[in-house]
Amino acid sequence: MKNKLPQDPANTVIDDYAIRCLNRDEMSLALDWAAAEGWNPGLFDAAPFYRADPQGFLLGIQKNEPVSLISAVQYGADFGFVGFYIVPPSRRGQGLGKRIWQAAMKRLEGRNIGLDGVVAQQDNYQRSGFKLAWRNIRYQGNGGLGKLALPETDTCLVPLATVPFETLTNYDRSFFPVDRSAFLKSWISQPNTLALGFIQAGNLIGYGVLRPCRNGSKIGPLFADSAEVAETLFTAFRARVSPDQSIFLDVPECHGAALSLAERHGLHPMFETARMYTREIPEIAIERTYGITSFELG
Repeated sequence: MKNKLPQDPANTVIDDYAIRCLNRDEMSLALDWAAAEGWNPGLFDAAPFYRADPQGFLLGIQKNEPVSLISAVQYGADFGFVGFYIVPPSRRGQGLGKRIWQAAMKRLEGRNIGLDGVVAQQDNYQRSGFKLAWRNIRYQGNGGLGKLALPETDTCLVPLATVPFETLTNYDRSFFPVDRSAFLKSWISQPNTLALGFIQAGNLIGYGVLRPCRNGSKIGPLFADSAEVAETLFTAFRARVSPDQSIFLDVPECHGAALSLAERHGLHPMFETARMYTREIPEIAIERTYGITSFELG
């Protein structure tokens, strides 16, 4: 199946190095490479990532061998997000990464572009026009202890599938620069995923998603109107993970209450990323963000 768009500047051939869009069947390659880098992707991330922008994942091929990868996902007309910037160790130092990076920037030209990059590469991203907004810290801990389980009679928490989707997307717009309905619908319905909303007086005042990953499970996003709501959601998610399994939460370093939540539950920091943008920092509710959705797509 061809998915190359002739008018798309991302699809180029230079010498014997071709850059084209991944098709749906090749998304497993992106997740495998991410896992090899230690990024611990979700087991079923391929579907929502591809749904966000079917032309948004670029693959570099040389002599019929995949040699580079990047995502350049378009959200609406004005925003984009870069992730999956990978060149296998055996192919580094040959300029392959630079070329596919340039293709990604060309695809997102004219937009405000965001990324979560490793801090060691922050200077390189700054040279490409990115400016630091804040840092995100990945926390890791163990799954639920019995004492953390919520009673079954707790009626504030509901399956997110029972919340009108328009209500969910309207709430989510406070936390992301543009509408991401296509991605969101797929994200909350992944197999073996727990998606919960917190309802108070008929209003959605928080929601979160727990999904299985190569190692343990990740909570993301975790959005809440108060620390108490975030606590309730986090506790419910943690109680549903086996004590011998790991849980992960990616927290904005600038949000003290989110850091306190992670640390209060005995989670410890693993590594951090630099959230950066090429233009202004989007006006999103970082003060109500207790866990970001993903490092790959924002």
